[in-house]
Parts: sequence; structure tokens; C-alpha cells
Amino acid sequence: MTSIIIKNLQKKIPVNNSKVKKIVLKIISREALPGRGQVNIAFISDSRIKRLNSRFHGRDIPTDVLAFGLGRPKKELIADIYISADTALRNSRVFKTSPGREMYLYVIHAMLHLSGYGDHRPGDIKKMRGKEQEYLKWL
Repeated sequence: MTSIIIKNLQKKIPVNNSKVKKIVLKIISREALPGRGQVNIAFISDSRIKRLNSRFHGRDIPTDVLAFGLGRPKKELIADIYISADTALRNSRVFKTSPGREMYLYVIHAMLHLSGYGDHRPGDIKKMRGKEQEYLKWL
């Protein structure tokens, strides 16, 4: 069984923990991720995610989501996911969506990365976007 721990360390956007857990469990089952382990999800500010992005990726800028797979692939799913509420708020205005929808999209995006999907080459981006839309429609 996968344990899902959610920490809401921001106050700008309400987080529906049950929806977040539902997304994570759906992707675990549909993308054949290991069914045991622990997924930690923290909803944080731009300043916090910027520090993490700088430390782990050498990019001194905020980003929407960071996902770190820490387990042994195919044996256990151990992951830390960080999501910027500030970026979700900004992007919701740009893309004319709700801030909550943006944050759910970032959860989906992170879980797809942990499932092996990439987003650096055009073909990979197309696959990733297709999967994101599939899960958003389901939600």
C-alpha cells in the first residue's frame, strides 16, 4: 500500500487532500507504478521552490513542480513532490483556469514524471500533454 502524505505550507489556494490522493492512486494503478511506498507532496511558495530548484537543478528561478523519485524502480515508490501555489495562481490567470486545477495538473505532471514520462523532446512533450489531459478529464 502506498502512503500519501500531503503538507499544505501555503495559504493562497485551498488544497483538497482527498482529490490529490485520488489523483496519485489513479496514476499509480494506471501507469503500473509500484503499489507500495510513500509519496510526500508539499504545496509551497515560489521562494521555497526557487531554493529547491537552485539547489537540485542549478536553476535560480521558481518553477511549477519538482518531483524526486527516491525508491528502487519497480520495487517501491518513494517520492517527494513540491508544488508552487504562487506559480499555479499566476498560470491560472495566464491560461484562464482555476488555481486548483493548475495545482492538480502539477500533481499529475509530477506523477507522470515518476512513471517515466519526459518533457524535454517534442515527442515526449506531446505524450506528456496527452496523458495530462486524459487525467484532467477523468478528474
